[in-house]
Parts: sequence; structure tokens; C-alpha cells
Amino acid sequence: MPQTLSAIYLHVIFSTKHREPLITNDLAPRLHAYLGGIVREEDAVAMEIGGMDDHVHLLLSIAPKHSLADLMRIIKTNSSRWVHELGSEHASFAWQSGYAAFSVSKSNLDAVRHYIATQEEHHRGVSFKDELVAFLERHQVAYDPKYVFD
Repeated sequence: MPQTLSAIYLHVIFSTKHREPLITNDLAPRLHAYLGGIVREEDAVAMEIGGMDDHVHLLLSIAPKHSLADLMRIIKTNSSRWVHELGSEHASFAWQSGYAAFSVSKSNLDAVRHYIATQEEHHRGVSFKDELVAFLERHQVAYDPKYVFD
């Protein structure tokens, strides 16, 4: 085949360091937009971005040229730097060192979009820890509970 063709969709989840509630209502929309801008600059598509005060979800469409690890390093490093530049009230802002990423089929994109867009509703009854563990178990990702959360 003379060309590379792909449809790579990922649902990525990561939290603030120690799951601190550092993403305020004022910061969240600006941070989500900034995350989207970083993704766009890296030639990927942020199909949905949302989250809560202690974590974010990104639904991404990426090209085969992307390394997920490199893309996540760029997203987290640049967004953390940007938050710090907003002022001293954000001096303690940091992302956790890792992330969780799950492949998404084209047929499930709308469901994942909706899930990300309704995070506030979802988290009325489920903590971030329980949410992440449920994702890991649903996708049969082996993990050691003592290393999942920093």
C-alpha cells in the first residue's frame, strides 16, 4: 500500500498531582481550551476535553506518526507551564506523572464524547479513583494498586 491510512482514537485520563482539586471553575474552561490548542499544534485533534477539579479526560484523534508518550509529555509539560504563568495562586499546580489511555472505536466516539462532557454529573456518585479503576478493569489493564495513584 503506497500510503498510510489510519483512524486512531484515544481516551486519555490523567489527574493533578495527588489528585489535588487544583482545576477551579475559573481555570477549567481556559485549561481545557489550552489543552486543545496544544493538541492542535501537535497535528492531532481534540474531539472532546473535560474533567473535574482533580483530573481531565481527552478524546483524541491522532496520526500514526505520533508517539503517545511524546504527545502526553508535550501536553502535560506545556499546560503545567502555562498554568504556572497565570500567577502565584497556581504555584502548586502539577500533573501526576502518568496517565491512562484507552483505544476507542469509531462506533463508540459519541458515547465517549458524552461521557467526557457530563463529568460533573458522573462524579456526583463516583470518585476519580473508582472511575479510573473501573476503566482499567473494563479494559483488562493489569495494574498494581499501590502504583496507580501518586
